[in-house]
Amino acid sequence: MHGRLFAFEFELFGSSFTLPAPSYFVFLLAGFLFATVMGTIWARRIGQNPDVIVDLGLAALLLGIVGARLLHVLADGYFWDYVHLCTDPSQVVWKVGRQQCIEQYAGTWDMLHNVCRASERDCLAWTRFYTGGLAYYGGFITASIAAWSMLRTDKFPFWKAADMAGMVIPVGLGFGRMGCFFAGCCFGKVSEGPWSIVFPGGSPASDAHYRDRLLPAPGLDSLPVHPTQLYEAGMSLAIAAFLILHFHGRKRFDGQVFVLFVASYAVGRFVLEFFRADDRGGVLGLSTSQWFGLLFVGLAVYLHKLLSQRGAPPVAPPPAGPEPVAG
Repeated sequence: MHGRLFAFEFELFGSSFTLPAPSYFVFLLAGFLFATVMGTIWARRIGQNPDVIVDLGLAALLLGIVGARLLHVLADGYFWDYVHLCTDPSQVVWKVGRQQCIEQYAGTWDMLHNVCRASERDCLAWTRFYTGGLAYYGGFITASIAAWSMLRTDKFPFWKAADMAGMVIPVGLGFGRMGCFFAGCCFGKVSEGPWSIVFPGGSPASDAHYRDRLLPAPGLDSLPVHPTQLYEAGMSLAIAAFLILHFHGRKRFDGQVFVLFVASYAVGRFVLEFFRADDRGGVLGLSTSQWFGLLFVGLAVYLHKLLSQRGAPPVAPPPAGPEPVAG
């Protein structure tokens, strides 16, 4: 696990600075760039302005990050931690080792309760999206709103662009989940399968296993877990391959590719959520993403019915019969 792939070191005004490149964010940007290039190629092939796709991609990326971060803060189970970090940091508790408390959380070690408590107020922790903590469906919703507004302004055919998005978004998701794998987030449940992954000490999986008393001490390697990040990366890339190589050329109406992407990802994500073990919020035994998945499957069914009726060829009138002969 590598929380950061590399770091830029530079000097400014006589002082040395280090700018880390978090694994997740690097892969997220790589996926965005790859998807944008695919989108511009598609736009040229159908005779549309590729600059619109570049502008659309940038707007969707920025507003998508905002929406993804907001949903994470509100619904992934960390809301009160962010509140307490600003109002009363002592209420934010991590069960980690003393050294990790000092290095990772800059906190104070409570020997009596064997926990780490934040020592300084931080009212901006919830804004630091680049350290991780983005919920896909929040980003999807805000990015979709941005896309609808921009395409309408540019008079670009919306549902044709939506089909393009349905092909490239899963490519971006595949890259993003590979970034999750390197960062160690979004880990799975304990597994004894030969494909299981062990994350190093200090990783989110290791910390969680220690908090759950599955490990005798902090800082140890995690137990073997399902590599759910790779499961979702593979699923997303498989969806993209099917839509690009097979389905797009056979669609019956504009918007059908997008609808199929929304439904297939929602179903696949719903199933994969049962294998995940990280904290991500939930109600009545289902995670936040599973509830959103159910909502989006219903939306996909509705859109398919609506768009198929709009895109159906007009029904030809019945042939006229012979004129009656006057008697």
